[in-house]
Amino acid sequence: MAGLNEAQQQARKLWSSGDYASAMHVIASVGPRAVEVAGVSGDHVVLDVACGSGNATLPAAKTGAKTTGLDITPELLEAGEKAAAEAGVEIDWIVGDAQDLPFDDASFDVVTSVFGCMFAPDHRKTAEELVRVLKPGGRMVVTAWRPEGNFGRMFSTIASHLPAPPEGFQPPPLWGKAEHVREIFEGTGIDLDLEPTAVEFTADSPEAYLEEMERDLPPIVMARANLEPDKWDALRSDLQTLYAETNESESAFSAPQEYLLIKGAKS
Repeated sequence: MAGLNEAQQQARKLWSSGDYASAMHVIASVGPRAVEVAGVSGDHVVLDVACGSGNATLPAAKTGAKTTGLDITPELLEAGEKAAAEAGVEIDWIVGDAQDLPFDDASFDVVTSVFGCMFAPDHRKTAEELVRVLKPGGRMVVTAWRPEGNFGRMFSTIASHLPAPPEGFQPPPLWGKAEHVREIFEGTGIDLDLEPTAVEFTADSPEAYLEEMERDLPPIVMARANLEPDKWDALRSDLQTLYAETNESESAFSAPQEYLLIKGAKS
């Protein structure tokens, strides 16, 4: 990608902080589920958009499908490349923007995005791109954190301690709202089936979970780096309260992380 704009530069800076690949072991089951729901097989040509380090990309490739992973952050693609080599699968890794996919119309049988394209600032443009590169009859599966869920509340908690985002930026958890998803895909030629669901996150304690997230998860790592110590302490206290409130275990940490499973078929 030549000549990154400011939003792209900020996205790359954010997602190269921390250790996203390590943090996302907690969603290891979601990528394979997305691939299964999409019905990926060895006959398919698959694109995983905003693929990160390959949560859905690798299981798609393991089916024998011709698979491409696209992300704006080279460091994440490097982690995915390493994981693919260890798994013995071939994947085309491409640096690119979910809002401007570098592919011809109707190039893919299946398009996936696991907690990825939701972070592109322009939701409508991103939705249009996902559908554009799908072949007629192709299938799309996207997962997105719901605003009222644990992860969605984490994002709103972080945002409440940071300066307002640039004009035109749409909050990522809007992708977890059914009415918003139907709105951004309206008129694109895709039939949607939306399923609210959840994945369970576990740790030894709420504090242990927070310690892991503040060490590895890019949005929290970046917030800590950008805030004065007293403001970071206030944010951390709010996150501690969130995880204590949502903990369903009496002896450790166990909390459902609610997300929306967005399934689509292109007419």
